[in-house]
Amino acid sequence: MIVDRGSREPEVRQELQEICSISKSRAGYDYADYCFLEVLPPFIAEGISKCVATGVDFITVMPYFLYPGMKLKDTVKQSAKIGKDRKVKMAITKPLSYHPMMARLIVDRINELKKDRGIRLPDIECDVVLIGHGSSDKNARDAFVYTANAIRQYYRSVHFCFLELDHPNIEEGIGQAISENPKVILMMPYFLHRGAHIKTDVVKDVNATLGKFSFTNAFMARHLGVDEKLVDLVVERAKEVEKRFGL
Repeated sequence: MIVDRGSREPEVRQELQEICSISKSRAGYDYADYCFLEVLPPFIAEGISKCVATGVDFITVMPYFLYPGMKLKDTVKQSAKIGKDRKVKMAITKPLSYHPMMARLIVDRINELKKDRGIRLPDIECDVVLIGHGSSDKNARDAFVYTANAIRQYYRSVHFCFLELDHPNIEEGIGQAISENPKVILMMPYFLHRGAHIKTDVVKDVNATLGKFSFTNAFMARHLGVDEKLVDLVVERAKEVEKRFGL
């Protein structure tokens, strides 16, 4: 059972359905589905109820989050309480953070962007700006910075910034990159889904910033989305806890 933060955007549900379908097939699960922590149903209680209704003996809950912040803590707390109250055998995995696969996914997205845009500069001559959501939780910031640091070896420079709740913001982060006289800036939105932030908020702030600095040689990669590497990580996290229960 994948637990996502939640969104009103239909693309988010579509991506989660694909992730669940591929995970179910790849790992041989009897059942795989998703639910939301907040925003819209199905919420965690409904998600677990649907699992139980299929007759499963054990549920592995995957908190589908990039950062170990408050949303993760709420997901773990709610899932554990519901499992205990309903006497469901359950394990809760680690989130996606602090895993080398996330850095590889970023590099993949940047490589895709360079190919799509016909950018022939070697990576060592490219500047990257990693854009995160932002959180007031220091643990979330630490996890994001860890991922940014993991890709520094590949590029001329790597800057990071946040949409909200933390600094540097998008204008500050891109401005720092521009101040170093880059040949090109490759921007990577470090978001799991194509939700409202990707469709509107990030694009708005990025365009406003590039216009302010009159910098045109900057390009945006696609978000993390559906990816076999990401599915592999989901399954890996699940197997880690399932082994502890002898499964």
